[in-house]
Amino acid sequence: MENLFGLLRVNVIRGIDLAIRDCTSSDPYVIVRMGKQKLKTSVVKRSVNPEWNDQLTLYIDDPNLPIKLQVYDKDKFSLDDKMGNAEFDIKAFVEAVKMRLHNIPSGTIICKVKPNRENCLSEESCIKWENGEVIQHMFLRLRNVECGEIELQLQWIHVPGSRGL
Repeated sequence: MENLFGLLRVNVIRGIDLAIRDCTSSDPYVIVRMGKQKLKTSVVKRSVNPEWNDQLTLYIDDPNLPIKLQVYDKDKFSLDDKMGNAEFDIKAFVEAVKMRLHNIPSGTIICKVKPNRENCLSEESCIKWENGEVIQHMFLRLRNVECGEIELQLQWIHVPGSRGL
């Protein structure tokens, strides 16, 4: 933890039009990975449009590592079914945090991240200064599945004594 930059709160807000893996619905949950860290949301029963609003916190020691998401359907008597995956990087987000913004109006857009082949963004994502914090809201299109998106919000948590952000 001596290389700690800070903490990143990942709010897994909801899933949109997720794939059906049981007869008429799914019991989805999300696993968030960064390096050796692995965090999991709660399971939402019988929904292809789940509302999680689960806040997961990652410690950031290498901002160059991508954050990877895997969505699963929880099964009782067999292995959980895969429901797609996505990944994104936080380089632009970390650069915005490094600006050490203060005294600018809440809602100010710091930068925009456009969808491209290297990310899973389904639409442009804005990094903003909101109520004294750097925030990024995003929609990720799931890969390796017939349909589905995940809505996330990122928020930086400064840790006193951390390595510089």
